[in-house]
Amino acid sequence: MNASRYQPFLPDRLYIEEAVQNNPWTTRILARLSKAERIPIPDQQALPPAPAGKNILLSRQRGPFLRYCPGTSRHICCLYHNLDIAAGCDLGCSYCILQGYLNVPMTTLYCNLDDMFVELDQVLDSHPDHFYRIGTGELSDSLTFDHFTAWSSDLVNYFRQRRNAIIELKSKNTHIEHFISLPHDRRTVVSWSVNAAAIVASEEPHTPSLAERLEAAAEAQAAGFWIGFHFDPMIRHEGWEEGYHEVVEQIFRRIEPRNIAWISLGALRYPPFLDEIIRENHPESRIFLGELLPGADHKFRYFKPQRIEMFARMYRWIKAHGQETPVYLCMESDEVWRKAFGWSPGSSAGLKRFLDERVGG
Repeated sequence: MNASRYQPFLPDRLYIEEAVQNNPWTTRILARLSKAERIPIPDQQALPPAPAGKNILLSRQRGPFLRYCPGTSRHICCLYHNLDIAAGCDLGCSYCILQGYLNVPMTTLYCNLDDMFVELDQVLDSHPDHFYRIGTGELSDSLTFDHFTAWSSDLVNYFRQRRNAIIELKSKNTHIEHFISLPHDRRTVVSWSVNAAAIVASEEPHTPSLAERLEAAAEAQAAGFWIGFHFDPMIRHEGWEEGYHEVVEQIFRRIEPRNIAWISLGALRYPPFLDEIIRENHPESRIFLGELLPGADHKFRYFKPQRIEMFARMYRWIKAHGQETPVYLCMESDEVWRKAFGWSPGSSAGLKRFLDERVGG
């Protein structure tokens, strides 16, 4: 790929819990990060105050790995499952909700993947007639640490053997090298979060460019993977119509509709307490230029007519490239669906069926 503004994250020091010190996934990370200082600790409670710099905790996940995606009440949600293998992200996007939610002292990687695979076996084997869409991108970016964890390869290898589940790797990153050549039986969706060029420049300044993300998507398509795109959050700004329309056109110049698992749309939204955090951490942010009010879920949102306008235009632009590409809304009401798209799945269960059927569920 061409020279990038993005610099892959390389930690200065690693804090290593005793429970995972001899773990094969920890060993893999240590082999790839030979220059990082290593600090053994008994457990997370014994973590000393960390000096400034890039720090990572290699820890044991003590709770379940697999969790329901926390949807929004009174809205249609996709009934997704999240696989929590990391908590924290290095990309620093201004609107990131993790700024207000994560209660960990530093980016944490959960290295007991052997326990995760046992848990997955138990869940998937116990419900053979239920189809699971599972992702790893709720508490972190799915690929941002993959250049030294290579966990994507473990996930692709595992899910290619499962008939009642599919894994989605959702990212703004381009670290596809550890799985791109693996057999996958189309049980992996490789998805990219995308945005208008002006928003990538102002709100996502430490990420790979849109062109780099689409180049990675084209490589994944050539390797036979399902491809996904997530326009979330969509942010109203001067020239937003041209900006988002151009992203849609760029996607379909590179990716065939038949290879797109889905495209999701979600307008900017965040809980009230995040407002002050964003203003403090990102005083240069442009996301406050639009008028946002508390919605039915108590999150700040654009006025409903504004959201409907944004979604309706995007739907037309996407469908102009073929009717087969599934498009869905993230955390919106039945009313917004019908006014923006002219139809609605009617319920969260209906949306789940719509997406499952696309990828063979």
